[in-house]
Amino acid sequence: MDINDTIKQQLSENPILLYMKGTPQAPQCGFSAKTVQALMACGQRFAYVNILDNDELREGLKVYSNWPTYPQLYVNGELVGGCDIILEMHESGELQEVVDSAAEATEDNSGG
Repeated sequence: MDINDTIKQQLSENPILLYMKGTPQAPQCGFSAKTVQALMACGQRFAYVNILDNDELREGLKVYSNWPTYPQLYVNGELVGGCDIILEMHESGELQEVVDSAAEATEDNSGG
């Protein structure tokens, strides 16, 4: 499976997916830490991928998304943005709406 197939599979399996440096419990950069805090404040479950564990993924995702930096938040397979955009959305309440909508759609599709 090539890296684009891997990315597509990860995005299709996870309605809210954060590509980040480190893990939510142990972020490896300040931008990832701030993004995780904003996402956690929304109160919905989200998946994450530590891009530091996979050089091919780290470089391939930059090309796939046409976004050069991390973290990168995807909701329903679409790139939402990086740290600055996520923080702005969190402050305005938009992040809560986007995340809640994706979580509700997931619950609807899973039958519960």
